[in-house]
Amino acid sequence: MRRHGGKSEARWARRWRLTALLGATAAVLALLATLMNTLPGGGSDGGGTTRDGGQVHGTPATPRGAPSPDVGWGFTHTQYSADQGSAKAVARVEGLLSRAGLPQNQHIMGWGAGNPEPVKGRYDFEEMDRRIDFVRASGGTPVVTLCCAPDWMKGGTPGDRTDWSQSALETAPTPAHYQDFAALAATVARRYPDVRHFVVWNEFKGFWNNAGGRWDYEGYTRLYNLVYKALKQVDDKIMVGGPYLVMDSVGPGEQNAAASPRGAWGAMDQRVLDAFDYWNEHKAGADFVVVDGSSYTKDDKLLPDEFAATDKFTDVGAWVRRRIGDLPLWWAEYYVEPADDNDDRKGWSENHRVAVQAAGMIAMAKGGATSGFYWNPEEREGPDCPGCLWTPTDSADGGRTLPLYDLVSRFGLEFPPGTRYRTVSVAEDDVPNVRVLATDRTVLVVNTLDRGISAKVDGKRFAMKAYEVKWLTR
Repeated sequence: MRRHGGKSEARWARRWRLTALLGATAAVLALLATLMNTLPGGGSDGGGTTRDGGQVHGTPATPRGAPSPDVGWGFTHTQYSADQGSAKAVARVEGLLSRAGLPQNQHIMGWGAGNPEPVKGRYDFEEMDRRIDFVRASGGTPVVTLCCAPDWMKGGTPGDRTDWSQSALETAPTPAHYQDFAALAATVARRYPDVRHFVVWNEFKGFWNNAGGRWDYEGYTRLYNLVYKALKQVDDKIMVGGPYLVMDSVGPGEQNAAASPRGAWGAMDQRVLDAFDYWNEHKAGADFVVVDGSSYTKDDKLLPDEFAATDKFTDVGAWVRRRIGDLPLWWAEYYVEPADDNDDRKGWSENHRVAVQAAGMIAMAKGGATSGFYWNPEEREGPDCPGCLWTPTDSADGGRTLPLYDLVSRFGLEFPPGTRYRTVSVAEDDVPNVRVLATDRTVLVVNTLDRGISAKVDGKRFAMKAYEVKWLTR
């Protein structure tokens, strides 16, 4: 998540270092390819790239009917995923995903994808092609996040030697290159015609106005509008959304605390609300609206505790819904467990982690969200992978489901877009201890305590283990 100031800024830097490591490796490989296949003379000649970036890649999946702005609950591919590894492990993940049909999100640069346009008009989609092929093979609904931008769009040097440093990666295109980025977005859309949903940029990266101490929402909105129009020119049925703002919150008495929304979890940062309102008023159009955020505050406080803090997702969602009318609300990322000094979220037991994640997803649904993407922190190799959806695919025994996959896939199955939620009875003594989400046929119950309880929900009495997540059939 994009943050500003102090410890949070350092955490963001660590997160980018993981992406930079992959990028550095890709840059070395690209350089070797250039030396082998082109004449000497530098990396700015586009060696190893192609001019046919807009040519349709592979065999696009046939869309299931007319596209809908809702996609449901899925996940985002990060630096490592199941597109590479042991053939048996990769096939195992493809099989489990095929049965679930989860939407899958992939960025165009970073998080497993290389520089898509090292030189203007010359493209390199090798890694992106592989990720899209994996989404197709696993039967998922593909979603593409249009971030980040090639060096030459940000004042850097064109060529194979991509700068994968934190400062370069989190830099937005300069205004002179907004149209170039829109053209790249259109090229991506032509290359993958089965991708019907595009998110414009990621967390306002590079759009912070240091002098004004606020977001450069004018600049982002100008970029968004150009991309929106370019994609609609490719195909007016393409679905486009933004602004992918981090819904930062602070302590209720801190500077920039908004009057509303606020709660026991804290208060929204007014600067974020100002940015959202500007984009919402001045956007060229949108088919869905995207935000992201954590249940904890900018300084990692879980107020008043990790489960009650998830109420922030409900309150923020309701605030957004009042402004966007009938447009669907997506959460591009959602976090409930603060990271440690290494940007890892490994301090909780897995049943604790799954329980709080379930509470967070319940809170997002109650706030009006119809789609959400779990940020899958996949490891390159195993066997341990806290918070991952499946075990690493480096060995033939890898690619096996983990508890969070069971939660995300079941949640997507039971609570798809258009779900009508129902109120069910909860025993008075259990109200503080459980979180509940129900439909006509299913009830999801979460025990928020680190001890077993006897709960009575929807007229049924049953035992629950510490931090247990239970599915009931009505």
